[in-house]
Amino acid sequence: MRTKMLLKNRIAVLCCMIASALASCTEKSNIQPGALTCENMENPSTVDEMSPRLSWINEAVSGDIRGEYQQAYRICVASSEENLRKGEADIWDSGKIRSSDSWLIPYEGETLQSGKDYWWQVMVWDSRDRASEWSRPARWGMGILSPDEWQARWIGAPWQGEEPRKVIKPASEGSRERQEYPHYPAPMFRKKFDVTKKVASAKAFVTGLGYFELYMNGEKVGNDCLVPNFTNYTAREGIKYTYIAINNNFRDHRVMYLAYDIGDMLREQENVVGAIVGDGFYDCTSHWVASFGSPRFLCRIEIVYEDGTEDTVCSDGTWKVKESPIVMNGVYDGEIYDATLETEGWATVDCDDAAWQQAVLREAPAGVLTAHTAPTDKVTERLEPVSLSRNADGTYEVDFGVEISGWIHFKDIKGRRGDTLNVKYICESPLGVQKYVFKGDEKESCAPRFTWYVFSKAIIGGVDELKPEMLVAEAVNTDMKISAGFRTSSDLFNQINTIWRRSLLDNIHGGIMSDCPHRERSPYTGDGQVACVTVMHNFDAAAFYRKWIRDIRDAQDVETGYVPNGAPWQPGCGGGVPWGAAMNIMPWEFYIHYGDKKILADNYHAMKEQVRYMLTWLTEDGTMFSQRANLNATTPNYWLNLGDWAPAYSVPSEELVHTFFLWRCADFTAKAAKALNQTADYEKYSAIADNVKQAFNSKFYDSENETFGDFGSNIFALVIGMPQERRDKVVKTLYREIVEKYDGHLNTGIFGTQFFFETLAANGMNDVAYEAMNKHDFPGFGHWIEQGATVTWEHWNGQSSRNHPMFGGGLTWFYRTLAGVNADENEPGYRHIIIKPLLPEKLDEVYYSGMTPYGKVISDIKRKGAHLEMNVTVPVGSHATIYIPAGENATVTESGNDIGQTPGIEAIGFENGYRTVKVGQGIYSFKSLQ
Repeated sequence: MRTKMLLKNRIAVLCCMIASALASCTEKSNIQPGALTCENMENPSTVDEMSPRLSWINEAVSGDIRGEYQQAYRICVASSEENLRKGEADIWDSGKIRSSDSWLIPYEGETLQSGKDYWWQVMVWDSRDRASEWSRPARWGMGILSPDEWQARWIGAPWQGEEPRKVIKPASEGSRERQEYPHYPAPMFRKKFDVTKKVASAKAFVTGLGYFELYMNGEKVGNDCLVPNFTNYTAREGIKYTYIAINNNFRDHRVMYLAYDIGDMLREQENVVGAIVGDGFYDCTSHWVASFGSPRFLCRIEIVYEDGTEDTVCSDGTWKVKESPIVMNGVYDGEIYDATLETEGWATVDCDDAAWQQAVLREAPAGVLTAHTAPTDKVTERLEPVSLSRNADGTYEVDFGVEISGWIHFKDIKGRRGDTLNVKYICESPLGVQKYVFKGDEKESCAPRFTWYVFSKAIIGGVDELKPEMLVAEAVNTDMKISAGFRTSSDLFNQINTIWRRSLLDNIHGGIMSDCPHRERSPYTGDGQVACVTVMHNFDAAAFYRKWIRDIRDAQDVETGYVPNGAPWQPGCGGGVPWGAAMNIMPWEFYIHYGDKKILADNYHAMKEQVRYMLTWLTEDGTMFSQRANLNATTPNYWLNLGDWAPAYSVPSEELVHTFFLWRCADFTAKAAKALNQTADYEKYSAIADNVKQAFNSKFYDSENETFGDFGSNIFALVIGMPQERRDKVVKTLYREIVEKYDGHLNTGIFGTQFFFETLAANGMNDVAYEAMNKHDFPGFGHWIEQGATVTWEHWNGQSSRNHPMFGGGLTWFYRTLAGVNADENEPGYRHIIIKPLLPEKLDEVYYSGMTPYGKVISDIKRKGAHLEMNVTVPVGSHATIYIPAGENATVTESGNDIGQTPGIEAIGFENGYRTVKVGQGIYSFKSLQ
């Protein structure tokens, strides 16, 4: 059977090569595929989808090409790069498929094998049926597809038991001091094994809880930090008794594992694999969290020899373990490294491990072992000191200019044996320690491994001499790439976007977005949903959100449908209805931005269950008012029932905000049902949304004062909708509220701010939105910058955390209103792009470029007096409706030609200050003269 398939594939490849060669002899294709991804990742090392989805981006081969599109594609998959280059698609050849799709194409070849690598490439045909060249090869690796295949055992250190560390000194009642816990050194594991033949390939499938580093023959494997990603690893009975107490009825538990190619690191005969395991969030000491258990490690190495035979090396009780020089580590506690305790060559064959202890077997966490098809944490940026000075007491003060999450990496420093390098990071929230005990070598280098710090400055003691070249700040975060550009003629607006991006990066660790990177470090769902659209407009976030949305689904109570305030759940996460609403909001927004219907299918049941839970809090008036209590309690817990948060002045009523989010969740669930062709559900959830909308309008509208209330209440009301006559009155009230009562400032918390600017713009008050964004005093983004902020804060007045990305939710006004770039929910993923810029009177330039599933979209507008220039780029695979700001009698041209007579541009007409055209792929330069 396989021989026939291989012959068929070779014939198909030959035919395609002949066709491609013939095409190349005549006319070349106008498009070329590139940027290949598998499950939204470039060359992922481990995937456990049996039909992984493949994507590519088609680029026009020159800038003057317009109206191009993909007419067909052909995917070839091979068992090796060599086979692929020889034209032997021995795994799958799709043949020529007539389709314009280039995004998330399911693999449909023979059954994929556990642990194997697969190489693929794609050829496309343009609008005139001309074949492109083959793309560059890409690959993906399959994970361990059956639990039985692992064979490995979880192992741990004998100096700890199964359970996490226990408190040895409780904090005094009413005090802010921390409880005391015992500290154990991070365990080092090692295993000798022999390689007896020539190696064709070798992989390590590995995870360690909380964090791990893998070593092979003395060298660290890969460049990941703080892995694996944070998930709801296993059950914790203790969460039932915390001050925000919920049940353990989570939908699922999960442990992520990674895969590393180690073939080039193996040697003939003896080899040693080693690992260091840190506490991470698995064994974590803070009142913000609940620990899962003691550190543990799991590893399976698969070696394939050139003769086709295979060997495995699996973690078990034969592995050796010893205390590492990391004598203390903790996400909140920091890290202490004692170099005098180092074991030379501990992960090499030269080390004598006779005195090492035997590793002990550990219970397997309840979590499903899941491939790490998500970005890992890495060192993503390195900053040199802006200044370095010596204090009178002999310590040094260093300033790196901007606040980051990460650590200081010291290089070639000197100290006497036993002296301690002590780093005190300057931060408004308490941070853990960073200490390094010198072993007394001529030059030593050090950096932490299993924690991070938040800082722009630090005080450094314990070292006699420190020069700028001896230290560098390393930013460490989940490796989510910036994929957009934004600038305007306002320096303040540019700064606001910059400091928000910095805050966002500081807050993404372990595949989640935290509220703050220092004090709590917790994955708040409310913060996540309020900022997710802004994140998607700035970062390549698809793989990140696929992982985190799954975490939110995993955290749902399978009995009630309740989704908690944080996911993975941590009992310090206070919140309320808008937090659980992430279950409905984030999948829908993901679908709009990335056009991935699978995200809706995977989460559809959970979305419906969340609405079911929300409906249990309906009042007699048809509004929602949650009064949730702790598990086994009856008194409502404030931290389970919040409405808006971090207001400028005060918050709207909780009932109003709860009702708004019930409507929003029901509305998004109805839209998801429509996208999934669930007609009955569409009607059901549309009816729920309509009923809630009516109840909202009936209960909260004050007809005498023509308002729904202050502090964002009118913003929420305009989003939910109302009769036109009432809308006109509310808009006038809102104008007076903002302009007169608050002197042009915003008056909202995090959820109101998300809608504030765009809602003003949509109701004829874009100049009011501009003035509010342009404020340099309280409350406003500029007020933070005036005080030296390099990141965004939690509160407008600067209280509590000064590194929170949640207020970034309102910055969509930059991209969707000023630059005017919008996705169409009827053709999601920017298949149809709507570009409708709206410049305030005082802003003359705005530029936004964003990477869509089909390539880069650009909206670049410059206005000078009566002249306006608008440059637009539409990627291959998309088409656009463009609204060009122009008066009714304005002259509008494209590249010097009248838009009504330019080939490839369909002029629609004039309406409400815009000339409207429809275009396909291309680069366009419009000019209007009033």
